[in-house]
Amino acid sequence: MKRWLLTLLAALSMSTLTGCGYNDFQSLDEASKSAWSEVLNQYQRRADLVPNIVATVKGEASFEQDTLTKVIEARAKATSIQVTPETLNNPEAFAKFQQAQGELSGALSRLLVVSEQYPNLKANQAFRDLRVTLEGTENRITVARNRYIESVQEYNVLARSFPTNITAKIFSYDPKPNFSVQNEAQISTPPTVDFGKK
Repeated sequence: MKRWLLTLLAALSMSTLTGCGYNDFQSLDEASKSAWSEVLNQYQRRADLVPNIVATVKGEASFEQDTLTKVIEARAKATSIQVTPETLNNPEAFAKFQQAQGELSGALSRLLVVSEQYPNLKANQAFRDLRVTLEGTENRITVARNRYIESVQEYNVLARSFPTNITAKIFSYDPKPNFSVQNEAQISTPPTVDFGKK
């Protein structure tokens, strides 16, 4: 009788844990961490390209120094932010990281727009190759961010749905912050380029 009761109790607790979404939280949390790692890999790939792009552009003696300085400063800011697993659960840290990466995207975008007015630079094969690599990396960043957004969405739906929201409260599975587009319009607005200046 005692053994039967223990077996029943064990089966009941297993079905309760399975039905409460605990395992789903573990799975989705790992999926979001994996997706985030890919976002970081692609951001690092872009950051690694910046010194080569800057060095190539510096070869164009008349290139605007201010544009290069902004790219260098944005890269320094973006790479100085320490990203830890806790960043994913801290909306303020996540927003700070996102803003720094957005500033680097904007600075690189302006650099490429301004470079259009320099025929020698446009004809430079190394610069063209770096530009193609950068564009490919930006596409990879977009794909990685989209995968992360989807994984966080799944996690957050589980954290907010009944009855799994009870499990979320018990085990402190708070909804995760996600990428926002609040600065995207500003970041993607191309700068005004004065082609009369040389």
